[in-house]
Amino acid sequence: MEVLYGLHPVEEALKAGRRRFDHVLVARERRDSRLERLIVQCRQARIRVLEQPREQLTLAAKTPGHQGVVAFVRPQEFLTLEDLFAPAPSASNPSAARLVLALDGVEDPQNLGALLRVADGAGVDGVLLTERRSAPLSPAAVKASAGAAEHLRIARVVNLVRALEDLKRRNLWIAGLDERGPVNYDRFDFTGDLVIVLGREGAGLHDLVRRTCDHLLRIPMAGGVSSLNVSAAGAVVLYEAARQRRSAVSPRAASAPAASNARAASPAASKTRTQKGLGS
Repeated sequence: MEVLYGLHPVEEALKAGRRRFDHVLVARERRDSRLERLIVQCRQARIRVLEQPREQLTLAAKTPGHQGVVAFVRPQEFLTLEDLFAPAPSASNPSAARLVLALDGVEDPQNLGALLRVADGAGVDGVLLTERRSAPLSPAAVKASAGAAEHLRIARVVNLVRALEDLKRRNLWIAGLDERGPVNYDRFDFTGDLVIVLGREGAGLHDLVRRTCDHLLRIPMAGGVSSLNVSAAGAVVLYEAARQRRSAVSPRAASAPAASNARAASPAASKTRTQKGLGS
């Protein structure tokens, strides 16, 4: 069994319906309308609800930040790369361009959770995580995602470079965020089938991952600090991608990867500024 804690993660897990619940602990000391509503939802779903002293919940969650709710659930099942492509990203628009987020060794569970929350809000079709040298989808990461991890299509892969090469064969373009990238993110067209790759805290993308990318993008920094935290950087770029996709009249015709030069950014994107850029 795994543990989920916090009102948002447990509520969202119930709403998503992907997890099998064993039972839920609630703190005797907490009584408010939101907790009562969650208890009703659990009972309607025929999930056992047990009242325990707050100290018992702290022991179960291994943190006092459980907000008076701890759920015992079956582990989340990860998808394969194949699973991300079935069904189509939008049943109402099967030809919609895909947007995938790939994380190259993000190790902090708070950053992982924050990125999953942003990915869910920006409407990504799937998330790729690596099995090794990256933060697991732990209770802390799920809590930091405010439950968004329960709604996302998440796949784990052994080798990210191999997975990216596979995605290229499926006609997705790979854009990595890198402080040495020649293209400012706001000059790039995100409206085609695309994978956005974010690297490790501090170190950025691994060399092989960087070389696998079709495009390297950066976030210009106007102040004295040369980079953003990876979760903040992910929010900037993913929401720019979401903005462009909402406003695009013809995503396929407008996409940068469909430009005349194969695997090249649009002419506007090729203009490089001298400002410092983003690593991770």
